[in-house]
Amino acid sequence: MKKKECPSCAMNIDAASKTCPICQYEFPVQSKWLQWTAILLAALFLYFMLFR
Repeated sequence: MKKKECPSCAMNIDAASKTCPICQYEFPVQSKWLQWTAILLAALFLYFMLFR
């Protein structure tokens, strides 16, 4: 089972948890399309910088 560390209290909790059971920290939800859009923009930027 995957674990992640709470940035507030440093406890290792289940990676699927949306909140920390110890300190109630709410993990931000990242949308997949936003992550892929950022990767695509970074790749396009590098492409144009290298091959312009």
